[in-house]
Amino acid sequence: MLSFSLEAIAAVTGGRLTDVPDPSARMTQGIVTDSREVVPGCVFVALAGERVDGHDFAARTVRDGAVAVLASRPVGLPAIVVDDTLKALAAIGRHALAELTDPVVVGLTGSAGKTSTKDLLAQVLPGLGPTSVTDRSFNGEIGMPITILRASRDTRYLVLEMGARGAGHIENLTTIARPHVGLVLNIGTAHVGEFGGRQAIADAKSELVAPLAADSLAVLNADDPLVAGMAARTKARVRTFGMGNYADVWADEVTLDEAGRPSFLLHLGSDSNARVRMGLHGEHHVANALAAAAVATGLGMPLADVAEALSGARNLTTGRMEVLDRADGLRVVNDAFNANPDSMRVALKALAAMADGRRTVAILGEMKELGPEAEAGHREVGKLAADSGVGLLVAVGGEHADVLATAAREQNPLLDVIRAADRDAVPAAVEGVLTARDIVLVKGSHSTGLEATALLLGAGTVGDHD
Repeated sequence: MLSFSLEAIAAVTGGRLTDVPDPSARMTQGIVTDSREVVPGCVFVALAGERVDGHDFAARTVRDGAVAVLASRPVGLPAIVVDDTLKALAAIGRHALAELTDPVVVGLTGSAGKTSTKDLLAQVLPGLGPTSVTDRSFNGEIGMPITILRASRDTRYLVLEMGARGAGHIENLTTIARPHVGLVLNIGTAHVGEFGGRQAIADAKSELVAPLAADSLAVLNADDPLVAGMAARTKARVRTFGMGNYADVWADEVTLDEAGRPSFLLHLGSDSNARVRMGLHGEHHVANALAAAAVATGLGMPLADVAEALSGARNLTTGRMEVLDRADGLRVVNDAFNANPDSMRVALKALAAMADGRRTVAILGEMKELGPEAEAGHREVGKLAADSGVGLLVAVGGEHADVLATAAREQNPLLDVIRAADRDAVPAAVEGVLTARDIVLVKGSHSTGLEATALLLGAGTVGDHD
């Protein structure tokens, strides 16, 4: 964790200290933007949103140990007052990055798989040197400076997840931390309603590789034409990954065990290969592993070491294909951190692969941020659920959950479908329905709150059946 004095932060941000008795007092525990996460020694950033103004919580945060507040106006408490807190955060991030001894910044983006791939890199790159990665999904203009501050001065590999909700967002993030490696995973339908189409998403994601220098590395998905085409937009050396020998890093002999965990032969070009046996659930992790392998080998890590690290990797983030086994035998797959049609498809495929004779149950919440594609997207997922062979579907939410449920019934009139108005209605909906022989997938957009439902269900407090 990097540490700076309040006077240094004021100088970096162009701010002024107000009500600060000791300008040399130090921020030792980074930055937080949520007053509930304040710890002694941190700086609290007072962001003014549409519904909540962080300035209203300034007194509480100082009382809880914040050394100062980064604010856009005086708050009658120790504060660094700046014109724009977001721009000040960016300035702090750039300053913090400059304090690292010799960092290699790895930026990654994509419509799906960012966090899972980031978690793999967190377990592979330490084989090359000290590594720090994005915490949770801190992948925007607020989260990136927080992540950088959490690095240590000797961090060699800084892995930064970069998300975008529109054109120019990733370009802005690259001005805070210019990547030496740019990894683009895929172009899907996440946030398609905000972007206006997949090509617009691709244009936004390409902002990661466009500024790369000639001595940098662009890692691109050869199986996604929109990503592969980004090779023409960068000056950097290009390394590709994919499911065939047309890619630089590729896989074949893919198999799944009874729990849906993939094994495959990892290839680097035509002359080098190594066996990988993953501990993660779902065939989609093969692509994530290939992406991580392409980055690591591109940075000089031997293929055998990469394969060993991938084989030992485990799930680091809750809500991402997290398997919860109850004492009574019920298995819950918590994949409820977020959802879009693409991630729903891979989750349903993984559920089928993990069944191993169990009845499969899918508790699916609504998908947000699909814009005009929302109805079609939910209809598609309803059909996918019916075709995937699930024994029971629970559709959670409002009108779009109705669309999903109706499409599933139309696709398979024999499918057992239950409706739940929201996450709070799920316990009653599944009470007495689930058995110890079931495997239950819980997935929906973050705003549906189904992650909490999955954890309750996995703990045995929801859906018990004699």
